[in-house]
Amino acid sequence: MLFNYPLIIHNEDGYWGEFPDVDGCNAQGKTLEEILKDASEALDLHLLSMLIDGEKLPKPTYPKDIKTDKNSFVTIISVDLDIKKKDTAIKKTLTIPKWLNERAEKEHINFSKVLQEALVEKLSV
Repeated sequence: MLFNYPLIIHNEDGYWGEFPDVDGCNAQGKTLEEILKDASEALDLHLLSMLIDGEKLPKPTYPKDIKTDKNSFVTIISVDLDIKKKDTAIKKTLTIPKWLNERAEKEHINFSKVLQEALVEKLSV
């Protein structure tokens, strides 16, 4: 699910930002590009932690309702937490020939890693 939250960016010897709706979630950077990247990562981790802890996510404030001064402005940061949920590992059972299993184990092959790499290559993702 995609979540959009306003970020107030302040320009004071570099940039720092705060999410008015997400207590304790802040960002900083020397450039706008840096702060936007930092803000996205911070919001992503903060919201994911809240969901894992069973907390209810706060309702985002409408950006036009946020007051700023001459050295600050509001932008929207979007994060897709479904992508993170999709990264959760699952266990798969598969069947391979006994001789292949024995040879791979002898070579200390990581079956999960090999299967993941092969699927990524096969699916071009």
